[in-house]
Amino acid sequence: MIITNHRRPRGNPLIRVLFVCLGNICRSPTAEGIFRKLVDQQGLAGAIDVDSAGTSDWHIGGPPDEQAQATAQARGIDLGGLRARQTRTDDFFAFDYVIAMDRSNRQKLLALCPAGQQDRIHLCLSFAPESGKTDVPDPYYEGRFDRVFDLIETACFGLLAEIRTTHTL
Repeated sequence: MIITNHRRPRGNPLIRVLFVCLGNICRSPTAEGIFRKLVDQQGLAGAIDVDSAGTSDWHIGGPPDEQAQATAQARGIDLGGLRARQTRTDDFFAFDYVIAMDRSNRQKLLALCPAGQQDRIHLCLSFAPESGKTDVPDPYYEGRFDRVFDLIETACFGLLAEIRTTHTL
């Protein structure tokens, strides 16, 4: 996988990562929490910024799903302060990496994405090819929060390794 360095405004050294699912209450806030913890553990909080959003407007302003919060909390990650928001066109200029949890949300992101910014959009599990999966399943419907957490965590390790290599961090 080739990920290019993107243009960023002067004075902003951050690499910005946006995780995206449908409602921004299960998968993407879980990914935000996991990735933020990895970034902090690696001492990269000053170099990498993390956020999450949803392609729908169903839960704007709401907290992550209780089961997602409980699963993350059991693994030392607090999602309680996060609030759902919807993706915006300007996200494709503000974020270097826009990480879709599944092909359906990737298609929605591509439809919203301004011309020339499509190379920022990636599938989450493309950073975890060993998983043998393309899509992170939606635990809201399937109820497998532990399995979803494991898949996302594996992908986050892969994404961080890719960023460290690409941006020499």
